[in-house]
Amino acid sequence: MANQFSRTQLLLGAEAMERLWNSRVAVFGIGGVGGYVVEALARSGIGALDLIDNDRVCLSNLNRQLIATHETIGRFKVDVAEERIHAISPDCRVEKHKVFYLPETQGRFDFTAYDYVVDAIDTVKGKLALAEQAQASHTPIISSMGAGNKLDPTAFRVADIYKTSVCPLARVMRSECKKRGIRHLKVVYSTETPTRPLADPAELCPEEVRTSAGRKDTPGSTAFVPSVAGLIIAGEVVRDLCALQP
Repeated sequence: MANQFSRTQLLLGAEAMERLWNSRVAVFGIGGVGGYVVEALARSGIGALDLIDNDRVCLSNLNRQLIATHETIGRFKVDVAEERIHAISPDCRVEKHKVFYLPETQGRFDFTAYDYVVDAIDTVKGKLALAEQAQASHTPIISSMGAGNKLDPTAFRVADIYKTSVCPLARVMRSECKKRGIRHLKVVYSTETPTRPLADPAELCPEEVRTSAGRKDTPGSTAFVPSVAGLIIAGEVVRDLCALQP
């Protein structure tokens, strides 16, 4: 019988679609990368999504974030994302958490309730806490490395953190993961050397400099790089949940 996921079922099969519908995925960070992850997972038939972000849509988000329009400026990102999910997949169960994930707030989340965790946040200490909590609960996780200051969407790769190169964030994560005994961490990273911003971020996007949680600076970004990272991550989640071979 035809349904909104019929075209996906032609490739994955009925059993895989049922598995996706019975899966619960938590997406930490609903920004340039995470917004596309959420969208693709909803369109792929994931049955339950947890959205974790305490940020609001701002003007400088419009160049790259799927949920950002002039109509959504000032609204919580998780609220806008929930509306998009239900407009796509009305029966998808959505849990919203208006909080930034940090070591101080990680106790609010029970990772054993999730079938998969997506890390699309931009602070190192938050990413490390996510990796540690996922490892402790044996919950699959995939982490986005740096997508800022990049111009080549074809340079993304999927690998274990210990097999990454070039990416400055991945370099820091490799070192810190080793110190913390994090044995494996699946990541999406870019082999492109970052481009240095041409202007002072405080001049062009002061609201992001002011509101970023723990970020040291504001990177440049485009519409076509974070989106690709998000879609790759969503694809990996679907493949893993369905146990598809590469």
